[in-house]
Amino acid sequence: MTENSVIGGFGAHAPTLAEASDRRDNNFNLIRLLAAWAVIYGHSHAIAKWGGPDLAVRLLNFKFSGGIAVDVFFVISGFLIAASLERNRLPSYLMSRAIRIFPALFVCVALSAFVMGPLLTTDPDYWHRPEVWHYFIANVGLSKNTAYFLPGVFAGMSYESINGSLWSLPIEFRLYLWLGLFGLLSLNRPSRFNYIFIALMAIGFLLLTRTPLTEVKSNLAYAQAFFLTGAFAWINRSSIPLSWPLLFVILVFAASVFRTDHFYVGYFLALSYGTLFLAYVPKLPVIRHHDFSYGLYLYGWPSQQLVQMMEPNFSPLMNTLWATMLAGTLAVASWFLVESPALRMKTRFRVKPAIGPEAAEAPNTEPGAA
Repeated sequence: MTENSVIGGFGAHAPTLAEASDRRDNNFNLIRLLAAWAVIYGHSHAIAKWGGPDLAVRLLNFKFSGGIAVDVFFVISGFLIAASLERNRLPSYLMSRAIRIFPALFVCVALSAFVMGPLLTTDPDYWHRPEVWHYFIANVGLSKNTAYFLPGVFAGMSYESINGSLWSLPIEFRLYLWLGLFGLLSLNRPSRFNYIFIALMAIGFLLLTRTPLTEVKSNLAYAQAFFLTGAFAWINRSSIPLSWPLLFVILVFAASVFRTDHFYVGYFLALSYGTLFLAYVPKLPVIRHHDFSYGLYLYGWPSQQLVQMMEPNFSPLMNTLWATMLAGTLAVASWFLVESPALRMKTRFRVKPAIGPEAAEAPNTEPGAA
């Protein structure tokens, strides 16, 4: 009996991540789409002013659904970006990342600052205020100090920020650059990367347990840890089985530390392994050629703000419903008018697919932003 057979259990061979990633189909686009929607649902409980915490907070008392969804994004991103780096020269890798991030971001930020802003502002000097150009330049340039406000826009609402979801994009793009540096220095090989990974995770664990973190620093720490874990999974894919018994053991461990000070360890393991397991093992509806998740993420928060401005008494669920329809429409437009045409430029730079033999036909198999 092979080692994988023992780990897989149920009398069946448990495929490794390497074997699974060579197959034609995966569930990454579906998972990202659901995660982007979960961000909208999670934010609705803050934007709508009433209704109490969302379901994830009620069940786990740990993170809201939007925070969990962003963690899922970073696991997937680390896994697929490490794949892209391994299969491409550094210039092609960097160009691929820029093509995926910037065109849709540019359009979204421009629409917010130069269309929505002037239409909604209560400030008669809107065009003369430096905040307008600061919002555009800082966010398009992925400044680590994300700009959230435009003069006179959404004034008096629970949250006056134009797009509270943009905070994750500078973090993600910097992680792309750091991973690119790893590749340049040949540190993305298992014999080297694994030692770096263990050291960084150990340092992060010590900091997390000894020093109380602000929300901003906590978000940064989790994003980096999940991204690195996704990259670790790709680099060691030949040694990681996709096993139902292993998933069960991890979930049992997470349940055993539930509502303790160490739940974050169980949460981290369950979300990291569970995300990649769901990406390959269950037979779910496959979304092969269209990835609307990035657009849904970009336009989710502004859509929710618009919905709540029009109807301040909406409940979180009503806000989620109407914002999903509005953001979904904008996401579809973003994909067909901006993202998909931009992705076709990858062929000019000889960008190889991140995963699977089908990716040459479907450029969206590489991840969008978180």
